[in-house]
Amino acid sequence: MTKHDNTVRDKILKGMELVHKKLIKNKKDRNLCLVVSANGSVVRIQPKDI
Repeated sequence: MTKHDNTVRDKILKGMELVHKKLIKNKKDRNLCLVVSANGSVVRIQPKDI
């Protein structure tokens, strides 16, 4: 990987972290469960548990 590739990768990772934080905040604010995959199975997490 070149230095340019690393900076692009870092920007993408920072963007993904921001989206993740916004998603969790949105789910908590709207009192909706968060659906994720854990070990190949679908898991629903209640807003009070986030």
